[in-house]
Amino acid sequence: MKQRVNYYKDLSADYSKPGLVSDDMKAKLIDLAIKIVGMKELVLPVVDSSYTLEQIEKENKEWWPTHCEALRQGRGDILTGEYRDDLVYFCQDGPYYGISEQKEREKHWWALIAQPGVTMTWPIVMFWGEFVHFEWACMDNETNETIAKGSVCWVRKGHRGACYFKSEQLTFYRDVFASSELLDKLAKV
Repeated sequence: MKQRVNYYKDLSADYSKPGLVSDDMKAKLIDLAIKIVGMKELVLPVVDSSYTLEQIEKENKEWWPTHCEALRQGRGDILTGEYRDDLVYFCQDGPYYGISEQKEREKHWWALIAQPGVTMTWPIVMFWGEFVHFEWACMDNETNETIAKGSVCWVRKGHRGACYFKSEQLTFYRDVFASSELLDKLAKV
């Protein structure tokens, strides 16, 4: 039988369940997330001998915990910055082409999963070159009910390229649209 692995063993922080990331690390990850968003180049970089799939995968592993923390903190500004302007996004409400098409819908998702009293976790994350596959679940901290879950694949060309394709299956069990109060708490998109 194949041994199970901790998907976070080589990453800077573990988001597989609540309570594993210190406040100091959270702050460092948000600072790094802002820095990474600033590295995105206007033209999608080419994979070649100067920017290899191995380098891209290494950068994707560095980025991953920053993405998790930005979502937990409702940092819509960072989350939007993680996408290329010409993003292609396939999901049950899509397809969406470009970051403006999905922005209105996605801000409701972000507000719901980052709302007070709810914790988002990512028990599974896998990397292969440009590909980042993960599964997530949001749980109510009081009732322990799963309020939403999903399975996602990002195609991300490291820090220089950012995410240019995203495919996601989302299931929301409680609430589909965020209240105006939750939307107001989301960092401006």
